[in-house]
Amino acid sequence: MSDPYKILGVSTKASEDEIKKAYRELARKYHPDNYHDNPLADLAQEKMKEINEAYDAILKMRNGGAQNGTGNRHHYSGNARGGHSGFSAQVRMAIQTGNLAQAEQMLNASSDRNAEWHYLMGSLYFRKGWLDQARQYIQQAAAMDPTNREYQAAVQQMNSGGFAYRGGFGNQQGGMDMCDCCTCLMCLNCLCR
Repeated sequence: MSDPYKILGVSTKASEDEIKKAYRELARKYHPDNYHDNPLADLAQEKMKEINEAYDAILKMRNGGAQNGTGNRHHYSGNARGGHSGFSAQVRMAIQTGNLAQAEQMLNASSDRNAEWHYLMGSLYFRKGWLDQARQYIQQAAAMDPTNREYQAAVQQMNSGGFAYRGGFGNQQGGMDMCDCCTCLMCLNCLCR
């Protein structure tokens, strides 16, 4: 990978907030959902992957190669956790792009059943529209990592009934509408900042 700071367009002396802001702006610009049915969709997905990898690399460098002690992730597609370089990012991207079979296969193949794994499994079930299972996994993630605001916000949102089920007969895929799912995830992301 080339210079991760250059990819995000920030200085090596940039503050954590400046890095997060640059990441968020690029993620909003290149998110694959913005390029649905667009010939540039593949390029946007590659760019998003590059942005995620750059952000992960910066976090890893700044944390001395160790996992962030707070457990906080600050971006849309996860960071390297539990020794999985880009694992969270890949699973999140698969979920966000509707490749649920790939996401499930990756999660089932992982032996590291940490809080992030539980959160991702909950996100997968949520995307499928299986809200009871989603709630169980997300609550487990929040219990395993109570300092993670993203997990806590997701539990609160699910417990308050903030997510509407749109699966079943009306939806051929048996899950939520992709726009609704992304909107919920983006709102949670904003709330967690």
